[in-house]
Amino acid sequence: MGRDALTVAIVAGLHADARRATVERLLRAVPGSVAVHHDLATAGEGAVRRTVRDHREVLERGTAPMVNDCACCALRADLVPTLERLAAGGWFSLAVVELWDAVEPRSVAEAVASASARAAPDQPGLRLGGVLTAVDPALVVPYLSCGDDLAQAGLAVAESDQRTVGDTWARQVEYPSVLALVPGDADAEGATADSREDVAAEEETGRALVAQLHPTARLVTVDAVGDLAASALAAFDVDAAAGRQHPACALLPQEADADRVATLVWRRTRPFHPGRLYAALEDLTCAAARSRGRFWLADRPDTLLSWDAAGGALCVESAGPWLAGLPDAAWELVPPVRRVAAALDWHPEHGDRAQHLTFTSPELDRDGLVALLESCLLTDAEYAAGHAAWRSLPGAFDELLDPVL
Repeated sequence: MGRDALTVAIVAGLHADARRATVERLLRAVPGSVAVHHDLATAGEGAVRRTVRDHREVLERGTAPMVNDCACCALRADLVPTLERLAAGGWFSLAVVELWDAVEPRSVAEAVASASARAAPDQPGLRLGGVLTAVDPALVVPYLSCGDDLAQAGLAVAESDQRTVGDTWARQVEYPSVLALVPGDADAEGATADSREDVAAEEETGRALVAQLHPTARLVTVDAVGDLAASALAAFDVDAAAGRQHPACALLPQEADADRVATLVWRRTRPFHPGRLYAALEDLTCAAARSRGRFWLADRPDTLLSWDAAGGALCVESAGPWLAGLPDAAWELVPPVRRVAAALDWHPEHGDRAQHLTFTSPELDRDGLVALLESCLLTDAEYAAGHAAWRSLPGAFDELLDPVL
């Protein structure tokens, strides 16, 4: 990190009004702060628009050309040079990067951290401060439950963007160190007592939901200006954050039941029957607003599979090998955090192979969900048949995991 580094805080979130309110509070709370925003809505014009402002006025406007027909790529290509130029000027102490609606904070945080690491010691550089997602509690459930493609909502960042509103919002909530809560205006003109009561209930549920989805996040109300400013200035560890997201060692939610929201943590060592699990995917995906974790199939005993579902959409992917299937020499190449996670799940017969799935939702049917999951495991007779028989089971997931290009 260079001399007189400019601290960079990142504010993300699909809740645009909450995000703007958070940025505005930071600009007024931290002397010498400036906001940088790239508007990706102009991508159809061949460029994205960049705005730099303080709490009083716009200081500059500019454009960044599209990169490979990707607006998010244009943002990343233009953002770091813009921040480095602001750092070199020495006019500001904090740059607040307000991300556009559907941009996830991870790639931007890692880009800023990389720029910080390569700064010359005798030159002004960048320092990654806090990473925050702005949250309107009343909108948490509808956004997390939304299965619409971002393209349908006019929020795609590239032609190839296949994300949904629900899974994008989930990652925006689960990655940062801080969630900035911005309650809506329950006393808006025309609001009735019943509507205010409904909003209060929605906000209570939304707060409980984000608290269970990301139990280690710091929840800060934007009215607590001192706490908000301190959160923006605090350092953020991108390596630790990436470790929390990796399926093999993810910091998953814990068992909880509060304010009409529940989290089920389901752990077993016996493998899934591929056919029965595949047949149950739709029911399992729709059983909760959000589910995550890792699992293994009897016919793929060496492959760690990730489970990532939100808004009724499920993504199942290979996340590499289980450590139990690797030769001893390969363990030295595995990050320590992964070895620790494997040790916590270690089983005398199966090693680190395990089912570890979490389901978080309002009105969660725990008993029905557990019964459905249990029915997808190998039966006693199937389990006793052994590994050779398991591998010969029909590969129900082959088309999903091994697509023909």
